[in-house]
Amino acid sequence: MSFKKVLATATVALGLSTPAVFAEGHGGTLDKIAASGEIVIGHRESSVPFSYLDENQQAVGYSIDLCMKIVEAVSAELDKELTIKYVPVNPKTRIALMANGTIDLECGSTTNNLTRQQQVEYLPTTFVTGTKILTRKDSGINSVADLEGKAIALAQGTTNERAIMAAVEAAGMDVKILPVRDHAEGMLSLETDRVDAYATDHILLFGLISKSKTPDDFAVVGDFLSFDPYALMVRRDDSAFELVGKKALAEVFRSGEIDAIYAKWFDPLGVPADPLLKAAFQLGALPE
Repeated sequence: MSFKKVLATATVALGLSTPAVFAEGHGGTLDKIAASGEIVIGHRESSVPFSYLDENQQAVGYSIDLCMKIVEAVSAELDKELTIKYVPVNPKTRIALMANGTIDLECGSTTNNLTRQQQVEYLPTTFVTGTKILTRKDSGINSVADLEGKAIALAQGTTNERAIMAAVEAAGMDVKILPVRDHAEGMLSLETDRVDAYATDHILLFGLISKSKTPDDFAVVGDFLSFDPYALMVRRDDSAFELVGKKALAEVFRSGEIDAIYAKWFDPLGVPADPLLKAAFQLGALPE
């Protein structure tokens, strides 16, 4: 089976009407893809190294590579050549665009939690991380306790935003919060000294440092403030499509191909696979 990649050319906005195939209460994702010959992937634009735009403005990354395995499996399942349409998403739009049928598969850096499962579903865990703080090495910030009187940027609609806000409230600290759209805006706010820190999942902070023009100026600090298991997001109540995704990932985990895919994206960052993540891969390597 083969498939073609097509970059999305239009900006997708919240409030789009639900596609007819879902609004009418029949059919599923596989039927939708079979009818259109197109699979729609939601991707992030600055979640290094999971899902981001390269110098050619193409979506690349660890999550994108894993999603391509699923696209291949869907193509084989349907015995049909597929076109891939890419739709950019961010923390505020990703769940809504999945829930209303705009995207079929979300390939980013999204935490699987029970609250979100009220609206969407997830495939097996592909990464394990948690909230930490990025700051300048000379800022004097070494943990969340040092944020008193400081300003921190937080991406809206993220588990990290909730974790930092809860820690600040629990400590009764006076901290200025700057809401930002995504990681790129958060990093820019820090680089231009609009804030003293930016917080998100620790692995994404290392990714932001790697893309900075002055990487030696920054450090990731503090203890983990949350537990964030990443997983690829799919539509809720669609077991047929979910099973195709689970089968595709199980094969990647069973065969050991996951090791090469992981090394490709994380070795340059100097981040070895955590034992907990290796255990998640083993648990996801379900037998046929």
